[in-house]
Amino acid sequence: PPPPPVMAPTRVPRKAEATCSAPASADAAPSPPAPDRLPFAETDFVALCDVLRVPDSVRVTAWQSYEKVLCTRGTVEDHLKKELWGICIFAAAADLDEMTFTFTELLKCLSISICRFIDLIEEKDRIDTISTKVDSIILRLKTKYDVLFALYQKFERTWGQIYVEQPSDQNSSELSSSLVLKLCWITFLLAKGKVLQIEDDLVISFQLLLCVLDYFIKLLPPAVLKEPYKSTVSALSANGSARTPRRQNRSIRASKQTDTDTKVIEELCKEHDCNLDEVKNVYFTSFIPFLNSVGITASSGLPEVESISSKYEEMYLRNKDIDARLFLEKDETLQYRTECLQLERTPTKNNPNEDSPGGFPQTPVRTAMNTIQQLMMILNSASDEPSDNLMSYFNNCTANPTQDILKRVENLGCVFRERFAEAVGQGCIEIGSQRYRLGVRLYYRVMESILKSEEKRLSIHNFSKLLNNNIFHLSLLACALEVVTATYGTPRNTSLNDRTIMETDLSFPWIIRIFDLKAFDLYKVIESFIKAEPNLTREMIKHLECCEHRIMESLAWQSVSFEYIRMSCLLVCLYKCRFGKFPE
Repeated sequence: PPPPPVMAPTRVPRKAEATCSAPASADAAPSPPAPDRLPFAETDFVALCDVLRVPDSVRVTAWQSYEKVLCTRGTVEDHLKKELWGICIFAAAADLDEMTFTFTELLKCLSISICRFIDLIEEKDRIDTISTKVDSIILRLKTKYDVLFALYQKFERTWGQIYVEQPSDQNSSELSSSLVLKLCWITFLLAKGKVLQIEDDLVISFQLLLCVLDYFIKLLPPAVLKEPYKSTVSALSANGSARTPRRQNRSIRASKQTDTDTKVIEELCKEHDCNLDEVKNVYFTSFIPFLNSVGITASSGLPEVESISSKYEEMYLRNKDIDARLFLEKDETLQYRTECLQLERTPTKNNPNEDSPGGFPQTPVRTAMNTIQQLMMILNSASDEPSDNLMSYFNNCTANPTQDILKRVENLGCVFRERFAEAVGQGCIEIGSQRYRLGVRLYYRVMESILKSEEKRLSIHNFSKLLNNNIFHLSLLACALEVVTATYGTPRNTSLNDRTIMETDLSFPWIIRIFDLKAFDLYKVIESFIKAEPNLTREMIKHLECCEHRIMESLAWQSVSFEYIRMSCLLVCLYKCRFGKFPE
């Protein structure tokens, strides 16, 4: 018989309905299809992949994932198909490490917002479980977006308190408010990306934003500024320290970074309840080096928007995430749902530009600043060294623990600062030092409170065994630092992932990892810590209780071998058989 005709390879699309065929044998791993036989069912899917420059491996994986969803749901409405394809393409590209497009580019192609994207991927996860890798990427994107959204809302309101829309000076009126606002925001985005390794740290990000505002305020003519910035800049101009003539060397400006130059930052910190020392530290150790690294000099006046934007463009394309410049355009991809937006823009009683007072819900930035202020109020009277009362407890011990305690605090401080800088950015090592000092103050304060309580309960004065226990001190200090770290986290009223404290690389159990502390050892001091410090906020108590639950649910068992658990269960069963009851 004549041989069958040879069929030329084609890429003929199948019907839109996916077929739920029986799965192939697990032992027979299917070979990847040839490029001209890729199993794409619809030309619109191919077109979307082409726009996003998706390679064949991602196309195949994405389409197979789409078919699984289709098999479960039966049908997908036409207007939802493209959105679901986009979700499947994103997940496949992330899993295969072949991300050829940015997150914003994908949202633009699908014409959806981040909120909608999150809803869709959570829906897909219920049908076809997404990998841990994809889940981690999504969490990071949600977290970064939450921080950026909160910061931009705060930036807009703050700008309205700084800039005069219609200045009386004719020359100053030529300086567009929208242009300077755009320049200021993009400069901040560039600085944030260059300075911070953890871009979702709301507090450091906001402190950096104040540094950027300070820089641009001092470059603007007083006529376009509102009080108190107008008077402050006028005074600086009169002293000749706010600007440097174009012909003068940069080093002249650097030599004038005196206390006079911090007047604007002082006003900004006062207005926003920020710790001045912390913001100054960010300014001199992170922001000034950033300006030097990108070639921005005050002597050249306002930088060019195009130049700053192109530098940010490079960083955004490299990170393949969110183009935060689009906040300036009120782009739909970056908008919250209406109900979320109403929570973020809380009404005020008097001035609509101010954050809400006492009884009203607060914005994320204001909440973060208030939480830090509450911690500062607790620690204002505390010392970096053991108090006289604490020293008396040390001296009453059979073996005086003073030197061991001081040496331990010093050594752990080096570890904390080094690991903090690794996580956040090398330019932020001094910020790590400041937070460690706060933790040490809280550690000494709580230790003294515990000893007083135990002295009253037990009627003893010699706590030599407890105070010479290395694990006790390590656990107590770790707990104090967890409170500080969580306080500087990102508490807020609303978020995409609905968490009280936003997870970052510094989130629990980071502290026990860097101190090489067993989770159960920390667990043993948490309850005593909460009782010993009555001024802890409700949110912080809730956070420590969450740490307790997490330890007992999983972390405490990670260092316990399976053999140990098996033997323990066996012994319990033998006891039950012998005595007819479980051991107490």
